[in-house]
Amino acid sequence: MRRRAGLGLAAAALALAGCGSSGEAASPPAGPSPSSAGAPDATSSGAPEAALPDLDEALSTPVEDSLYPDVGDPGVDALHYDLELDWDPATDTLTGTQTLTLRAAETDDDFQLDLGAPLEVSGATLDGEPVEVSHTGKDLVVEAPVVTDERYVLVLEYAGTPRPVDAPTTRADFDSLGFTIDAEHQVWTMQEPFGAYSWYAVNDHPSDKAYYEFTLSVPSPWTGIANGLQTSSEDDGTTTTTTYALDDPAASYLVTLAFGDYQRTDDEGPGGVPITYWTPRGEDQYLDGLSTTPEAMAYLEDYLGPYPFASAGAVVVDSESAMETQTMVTYGDTDYATSPATVVHELVHHWYGDQVTPTDWRDVWMNEGMAMYLQLMWEAEQEGTPLDTFLDRYRAYEAEQREAAGPPGDFDPTRFGEGNIYYGPALMWHGLRDVLGDDRFFEIVRGWPASRDNANADRDGFVSYIEEQSGEDLGDFFDAWLLGTTTPG
Repeated sequence: MRRRAGLGLAAAALALAGCGSSGEAASPPAGPSPSSAGAPDATSSGAPEAALPDLDEALSTPVEDSLYPDVGDPGVDALHYDLELDWDPATDTLTGTQTLTLRAAETDDDFQLDLGAPLEVSGATLDGEPVEVSHTGKDLVVEAPVVTDERYVLVLEYAGTPRPVDAPTTRADFDSLGFTIDAEHQVWTMQEPFGAYSWYAVNDHPSDKAYYEFTLSVPSPWTGIANGLQTSSEDDGTTTTTTYALDDPAASYLVTLAFGDYQRTDDEGPGGVPITYWTPRGEDQYLDGLSTTPEAMAYLEDYLGPYPFASAGAVVVDSESAMETQTMVTYGDTDYATSPATVVHELVHHWYGDQVTPTDWRDVWMNEGMAMYLQLMWEAEQEGTPLDTFLDRYRAYEAEQREAAGPPGDFDPTRFGEGNIYYGPALMWHGLRDVLGDDRFFEIVRGWPASRDNANADRDGFVSYIEEQSGEDLGDFFDAWLLGTTTPG
């Protein structure tokens, strides 16, 4: 996570736990000094044209969430979102044309998407024919029959001033999700466990992954930023239009959008992975932490295998947290949110959370536990402290969080994203490492994401994989850590 969470959560948790006076990360390792450039000009970005995706790769089995059943529809399997979005900061108006290719997962008289109430649909077609829609609250119902496994193309025209949605948490560092407008009328988004529906019509559930393409327009010299590779950028003197393509399917909570006055900096990761940092113009200080991305990526590849996507990036926004939005991480504009420790955490999620994604929000611990564990491993190394000693600092805080918000695998749904899903699972992974030994443990940690490439998984599938690979019966071990009311000894 971290919305204002993720490592923003880690920062808050560190403060609450009394582990350090400021929650700041260790000094960053030495790294390259990327060159900076201004906002995109009228020329192409030079990025390769994106190949048309094979939509079969985005086939999903959507489910109704056990914690948040009112968001998402298991009858819809989104395959490809093509979003043409225009932001007018003078009126705070978003104007969108959305083309959604979908598979009907159920036969029904109609189907439903999630779309925020402030956005009004002015036109809709299904397979080129006009279609009626009804829009009550966030529920957008397309009044047309669909047949299981048939594919359809829905085009929507809509506009309005998006509003963020309430977050199901008691955390102090954020209380809303989705489309956010700052004091300068710039835009950013973070949307876990939901909230993508605040700015486009979406099956807003992690079990439904899809491809994305974006065409973003905003008055110059501002620019629009989204996931994936930037495939073009044009400035006609009045409007800047950028296009992006995400070449692997993504869950809706992993999509990002930003409009603002940004400066672009290019870098390169291991194996030549292109990395792009988008920072507020004139605020180069954020590059100090973000430019450790290549080193962090190399560190993690030793444990997790090759970085699983074709590009990487970062966009800095007016937030207190960070969020592992796929290939374009959304970082808050604080020292901690852009620190090397946060960079490590959010990059881990590209294997645990992005490459393989929970089927249900009950299993968000699969994402956060491994990201926190590898972050803490990295921090212990930077500090020169034995890992066992370093982790002991968090045990009391973990117990407090488990008592307050519930066990990591059975938490209170009104307390999403709190410390219980981070620190308990991180300590659990360290305990499993002790049981299995380093070689078997890290072989399993590395093998799991690749075994579920671009797919979803739940606890049963994950535990079964670990038991098969280790030859151990680990049911009681995982029950104690994930469902127990007290921290295992």
